[in-house]
Amino acid sequence: MKPRMSGTISGCVVWLIVFAVLGMCMIPVAMAVGGLTSGTQLAVRTVAPLVCPEGTSGRPYSYETTMINDNGVRVPATATELHCVDASGETVKKDPVLFAFIWQGVSAGAAVVVMAALAFLLAGPAAVLASRLFRPQSRG
Repeated sequence: MKPRMSGTISGCVVWLIVFAVLGMCMIPVAMAVGGLTSGTQLAVRTVAPLVCPEGTSGRPYSYETTMINDNGVRVPATATELHCVDASGETVKKDPVLFAFIWQGVSAGAAVVVMAALAFLLAGPAAVLASRLFRPQSRG
């Protein structure tokens, strides 16, 4: 194999390894951030055009409820829904789940874009570090 071709292949492998290592940290964080911010105005403005019928606007609606914890005990919780409201103020559609899943997907997609850029920037230094760590030692 030509040296230029093997350098390209090894560069791609280093980029993939850096991308995967970054993904192990960034994807879970992005999913957590997406879950925590799914009831914000930014999330509603972003997702409402995808979920709500034509001619309606999205509004977050929060209410107190209960949930069952790991020990089987009911504990207080706050739930958020997306309400699609028409011009007269009437709720046309209630979406308790889909908007949050879409928002978490948007959050994860943003993390993938950041991961790709960071992997591109860090692939060179990672390749240099790997070549120094795994260089055969000369016996003298």
